[in-house]
Amino acid sequence: MRSFEQIILRPIITEKTTDLKASDIYVFSVLSDATKVDIKNAVENLFKVKVLSVNTINSDGRRRQIGRSVGKTAKIKKAYVKLASGQKIDMLEGMM
Repeated sequence: MRSFEQIILRPIITEKTTDLKASDIYVFSVLSDATKVDIKNAVENLFKVKVLSVNTINSDGRRRQIGRSVGKTAKIKKAYVKLASGQKIDMLEGMM
């Protein structure tokens, strides 16, 4: 069993995720083998909020080329976490 700090890798802060914050949705990068139940428990225990739903997306790495060198970016699993209305994650409010 992994600890809650190991499941949530980092928040994803972009223009799109900042707009989703108005709908009480936060986006996190999570471990690739984490389940929705693991993610829900981790967010609730780490940030002391009530999670309504969790949606996940597995993104494959994209092909990148710099000159003749061709490579691939890393795979990532994103979790879209919807909180109960009126709740927010104070730690992330200053970043967004």
